[in-house]
Amino acid sequence: MTYDIAIIGGGIVGLATARAILDRAPRACLVVLEKEIDIAHHQTGHNSGVIHSGIYYKPGSYKARLCVEGARLMKAYCEKNEIEVETCGKVIVATSREELPRLTALYERGVANGVPGVAMIDAGRLKEIEPHASAVAGIHSPQTAIVDYRRVAETLARELVASGVTIERNFRVTSIARLRGTLRLATDDDHAVTAAHLVNCAGLQSDVVARLAEAPIDVQIVPFRGEYYMLRPERQYLVNGLIYPVPDPEFPFLGVHFTRTVHGDVEAGPNAVLAFAREGYTWRRVKPGELLDTLRFPGFRAMAKKYWKTGAYEIYRSLSKRAFVKALQRLVPALRPEDIRPGGAGVRAQAVTAEGTLVDDFRIVQTADAVHVLNAPSPAATASLAIGRHIATIAAQTFGLSA
Repeated sequence: MTYDIAIIGGGIVGLATARAILDRAPRACLVVLEKEIDIAHHQTGHNSGVIHSGIYYKPGSYKARLCVEGARLMKAYCEKNEIEVETCGKVIVATSREELPRLTALYERGVANGVPGVAMIDAGRLKEIEPHASAVAGIHSPQTAIVDYRRVAETLARELVASGVTIERNFRVTSIARLRGTLRLATDDDHAVTAAHLVNCAGLQSDVVARLAEAPIDVQIVPFRGEYYMLRPERQYLVNGLIYPVPDPEFPFLGVHFTRTVHGDVEAGPNAVLAFAREGYTWRRVKPGELLDTLRFPGFRAMAKKYWKTGAYEIYRSLSKRAFVKALQRLVPALRPEDIRPGGAGVRAQAVTAEGTLVDDFRIVQTADAVHVLNAPSPAATASLAIGRHIATIAAQTFGLSA
C-alpha cells in the first residue's frame, strides 16, 4: 500500500505531528517510522521534563510563539489523559549585578511573549520561594511545570495506533527514492514503505534524512551531550522547584541548573560538550564516521575557533566534579560535592550553519513533497503539540490534504 504521509521519527515531535495531521485530515493514511525498538528513545526519553513557559525566546520567533502555545496545549492534554503534571514554578537568578541587564531583558521577553504570571523579584522574595538559592535579583515564573515526556509520547502512540496509524519500529531509513510520484523509504535490508509525502522529525538524524530526500538545506546537526548529576535524597530539600542561571546570550544553552522531576528526584546540570557520536551519551561512545563528519564540517570548525575557550571549559567541567559543583554553588552555595552523584545524559541535536552559527530558533524547511524539521531542541518537547499543529498546517497547504 502507499501511505499518504510517512513521518520519520518516533519522538514526541513526530508523534504530535501525526496526531495533528490526523486531526486535520482524519481520512489520511499515516505511518510513523522509528529506527529504534521503542519510541521516545533519544531526545524525548532523555528530557528533564520541564514544561517551559517561554521566557527565553526572541519575541515573534517560532520558539516564543510555539512554546507559549505548546505549554498550554501540553497541560490540557495531560489533564485530559490523567498524566501527572506538577506546577512547581521556576526562578531565574542573577548572582551578580553584572547580570542584571540580561535579567531585565529576559523579563521583558517573558512579558512580550505573554508568559503567565512572570515577575521580577528581589533577593528577599527569592528566599521565600527558594530559601537556599543565592542571588541579587531574579525572575519568577510560577506556571513553569514538570512532566514525564516519555509517558506523554507513549500516550500519543497508543492514541495513534487506535486511530489506525501504523507505527513501524526498528525501521532506520537509509535510502529515499522517488518513483512515479511517490517516495520509497527503505532500510539497509530493503524493508520499504511507499508514501506520497514525507515529514522528517528525525531529530539527531534530521539532516541525514533531509539529504537522503535531496532537500536544499544549509545546516548540519552537531551533537552536544549534556551530563547530569543527581542530588542525594537527603539533600533534595535544597531545591523546591527549578533554579536556573541567567543564560549566556551567545549560546542557545541555558547553563547548569537545578530541576525537580515528577518522579521526586532533583537533577543538577547539564553541561554541553561535543558528543563523539550522534547518539553519544558517554565519552566512550564513539562512532568514527560520525565524528569525522562533524570535524570536517566547516561550520563546526568556524564555531570551534570562535568559542574554543567556552568549549574547553565545558570539557573541563565534564571531567571535573569539583568544577561542576563550583558552577552549581553559584546558584545554591550550601551544595557540597558529596551531595551529588552521577546521573544520566542527553544529546542535543543542535543545527549549525556553514558559517559556524548555532541556529537558535526552530528550523523548518519544506519542499513539494516533504517537510523537514531541522532544528528542534529545547523547548521542542514543551512546544511539540503546537509544532505538530504548525506542521499540519504546512502539510495541508503543501500536500493538498483534505479534511
